[in-house]
Amino acid sequence: MATKRVAVLHSLIPNPPGLAGPDRVPEILLLRRRLWSMKKDALLEAALSRNRRWIVNNQIKNVLLRSPGRTATVRSLQKRFKTFDLQGRALNWLRKYPCCFDTLSGPVGPDGGGGEELRFTFSKRMAALVDEEENVKEASEPAMARRLAKLLMLSRDRRLNVVKLNELKRNFGFPDDYVLRLIPKHPEIFRVINRTGRQNAMEIELLRWDPNLAISAVEAAAIDRGTEPRYVCSLPETWFKTREKFDEFNDATPYVSPYSEDRTESEKRAVGVVHEILSLSLWKKASILKLEHFKREFGLPVRLNLLLLRHPCIFYVSNRLDQCYAIMYVH
Repeated sequence: MATKRVAVLHSLIPNPPGLAGPDRVPEILLLRRRLWSMKKDALLEAALSRNRRWIVNNQIKNVLLRSPGRTATVRSLQKRFKTFDLQGRALNWLRKYPCCFDTLSGPVGPDGGGGEELRFTFSKRMAALVDEEENVKEASEPAMARRLAKLLMLSRDRRLNVVKLNELKRNFGFPDDYVLRLIPKHPEIFRVINRTGRQNAMEIELLRWDPNLAISAVEAAAIDRGTEPRYVCSLPETWFKTREKFDEFNDATPYVSPYSEDRTESEKRAVGVVHEILSLSLWKKASILKLEHFKREFGLPVRLNLLLLRHPCIFYVSNRLDQCYAIMYVH
């Protein structure tokens, strides 16, 4: 049996020719890589790379916002670099983006008695954008509330754990203080509950179902087209085998709305839920690893990556920077 298993692994994921001995990649690692991969799209991969730089700079922005006087030491940023999945010198990164950050020497400590140390702060242009962002947040609060309500409507129990939701709050455009910002202003829609008293058990619960919000992106597009709800494939005609499977999936059973009261577990429903979650996100993408934390709440399969890889006409899966992103094709 062991010999057969190794033979199967070799047939599925052969090592590159010329590798032998210690340079040979373990088969189980190659199999794992295969399960997270699909045919790559150069434009989408390049977009992910550019987006990664924006994400890191946004994380640095949040560090400064939590620092007194919106300044921090380069040394303190260097200590956080691993949490940003970055290597190298923090100073080099800051100097690469002078439009965002300025570096300066200044005294350490309130009395200046701690000596000189290199610090960094926002550039004038970035400081203006940060101030403008606060105004945008206030204007976007109604949209944030609708997005949060739709996420809760997608969940089985109409409630979501705050700690888990915090992992995806950037994807949905929620600021750090979204709980304090939104919940008190909409007491008829949301409430915060804690059934156990533990700090990590705090949940946001939906109090009122809104039928006007229970319309998915697929259904809204179908209304505009004047057709029945169905997924649309954006791949070129040359992917004929993939498109055949896609058409079979589309035609085998009717579209299942992720907001439907019918909670029957099916692949069509799971695809619909993930598609709607990505539709609600600002960038139409999310980390598969983070989505898997909501398997129980959204009724997702245990091996979510396999579900996504089975539908390349609907989702694009990238393991760019080991983040394992699922990207929805924009229709």
